[in-house]
Amino acid sequence: MRVAVVWFKHVETSPSCQSGPGYGPTVKSVVKALQENGHETLLCEDDKGLLATLERFMPPDPQDRPSGIVFNMGTMGAGSKGEWRSSQIPTMLEMAGIPYTGASPLGAALGLDKVIAKKLIRDDGVPTPNFRVMRRGTESTDDLRFPLIVKPRYGYGSLGLQLVHEPSRLRRAVETIITQYAQDALVEEYIEGREISVALLGNEELEVLPLVEHDFGDRETRLITYDDKTHIAVAEPQKICPALIAGELAMMLRDISVATFRACLGRDYARVDLRIDRSGRPFVLEINSSPSLQNTDSYFRAATTGGYSFSNLVNRMLNLAHMRYFGIGIPEREHALNRGGPQL
Repeated sequence: MRVAVVWFKHVETSPSCQSGPGYGPTVKSVVKALQENGHETLLCEDDKGLLATLERFMPPDPQDRPSGIVFNMGTMGAGSKGEWRSSQIPTMLEMAGIPYTGASPLGAALGLDKVIAKKLIRDDGVPTPNFRVMRRGTESTDDLRFPLIVKPRYGYGSLGLQLVHEPSRLRRAVETIITQYAQDALVEEYIEGREISVALLGNEELEVLPLVEHDFGDRETRLITYDDKTHIAVAEPQKICPALIAGELAMMLRDISVATFRACLGRDYARVDLRIDRSGRPFVLEINSSPSLQNTDSYFRAATTGGYSFSNLVNRMLNLAHMRYFGIGIPEREHALNRGGPQL
C-alpha cells in the first residue's frame, strides 16, 4: 500500500532536537523497512504543502476512502511551532481523513504537556513525583522535598533539565526556564534510585517489551541529560535490557506503564519512563507518545531484545494503525502485489 513518512526535516540542525544528528538516518531506515515489506513510499516534510502532497500521492478512491496511510514521525521532532507542535500533524491528517500511525492530536498533546499528563495519571492512581507549576520561582514549595527537578512544562529530550538542592537555587532555575523556553516550569521531587524505560506496542491488547534500565555507574549526575539523549555525553548511561528486576516489581512496572498509556490516550506505541526509589517504590516520570527509533535508544533496544528486527518493528507499528482504522491488518495479497509477486 502507499505509505507516506512524514517528518521534521529541520531537526537535523535544530538546537532543540530530541534525537540529534542521527535522526535523519533513522527516517531513511524507516522508509527502507517499509519498502522491504512491499509498500510504495514517499518521504514528506511537515510544511504547509503537506496535505496537497499527500492528496497527490494517495488520492481518495471513488468511495472517498483513503488509499494510503501516513507513518507519522513528525511528533518526534522539536520544531518551533508553538506549544502544541506535536499535535499539528495529527490534526491536519484528521481534518483530511488520512489514517496515520501513533497518537491522536489529544494524545500527542498529553505526551508533551507533562503537567496535565501527571494530573491524569495521578487521578488514575498511578504514582508520580510530587510537583508544582512555577512562573517565578518564588512560589511556595509547600510539601515538596529537595532536591528538586526543574524543567520546561512542554519540553522533551531533557532540554533545560536542572537539579537544585536548595531554595536559593530554585528561583534562578525557574527563571532560566521562563527566559530560555518561554513557558512555565515544572518543579518536581527528585527520586533517587533506578531509572527504567518501558516500551509498549499495541492498542486493545498491549505488548510490554523487555524493560530497559539506565545504568549510571559511578557517575555523579544520576539523570538522563540532553547530552545523553543526543549521544554526546562523555559517560553516557549504559542500557541494560532486559533489566534485572524481580518478578513482582517487574509486574508492577508493567501494570502502571499500561495504566499510564491508557490514561494519556496512547495509540500503537509509546515509552513510559519511571524511577524506582530506594525502598522499591516506582514513580512514573513521563510518557513519550512517539519514542525515538534510533538503534541506540531505549525503545529499539527493548524491541530487539523482544525479538523484533528494525524492519519487523516498523511494519508492526504500521499494521497496528491499519488495524485500528480499518479493522483488519494489511492484507498479504497487497504486499505480494506491491512486490510484484503472484496474485492470490
